Amino acid sequence: MPLVEHFRELRRRVVRSALAILLFSAIAWFFYNQIIGKLAAPFCDLSAAQASGGTKCGTLYINGVLGPLNLQVKTSFMVGLILSAPIWIYQLWAFIAPGLHKRERRRSIIFFFAAIPFFAVGSVIGYLIIPVAVRVLLGFTPGSLTNLVRFDDYLDFVLRIILLFGGAFELPVFLLALNIVGVLSARSILKPWRIAIFLIVLFTAMFTPTGDPLTMSLLALPLIFFYFSAGLIALVIDRKRNRRQLEEN
Repeated sequence: MPLVEHFRELRRRVVRSALAILLFSAIAWFFYNQIIGKLAAPFCDLSAAQASGGTKCGTLYINGVLGPLNLQVKTSFMVGLILSAPIWIYQLWAFIAPGLHKRERRRSIIFFFAAIPFFAVGSVIGYLIIPVAVRVLLGFTPGSLTNLVRFDDYLDFVLRIILLFGGAFELPVFLLALNIVGVLSARSILKPWRIAIFLIVLFTAMFTPTGDPLTMSLLALPLIFFYFSAGLIALVIDRKRNRRQLEEN
């Protein structure tokens, strides 16, 4: 395929991904109250407060005239990005797949079927640790003070954790996908294991929104496990590939 056609294909994939994100963002906009009720649960029961006509929900507050609108737009977009993950992950695979050989394409389809559940599991784990992270972080507030939390900052924090965990859990999938297509050998994956562990810990320290040791550990330890698991599976794939090449020769 000529270079211009590659760019056209990339544009098609990007447009389809963007439309999927917009569609799911519109759905999230429609269910906005239910979504923020679930996300606000670590602080207070927002749904119960709304039903009872309460004017407050714990220490959460919204600031500014445009605050409520900005909050709804940001929340809808981030939720749309998370929910549309199967579609834009497929578009990524569909863009790469035509450049592979027939055998590589059959194997690389595993990437698509594995990437979605790994992203989903990571997102769920990210959501489940939010109450623990909130309790730990708010525990540092002096007893004589009240910690007022802007609702938009809090939801940004929550959605970033969910998206971060979902994306980080794609590490073994990408490593194995690169190994299957012959770009990365098992030796190349496992040999720099010390550097890999350091980079994983550095990544969690830099990009985890909380920065607390508990959240960092809950992200870093599974990534280290996935890294070594991907390397071991790549060893098995490389041995089968080498054995087949010897038989063909």
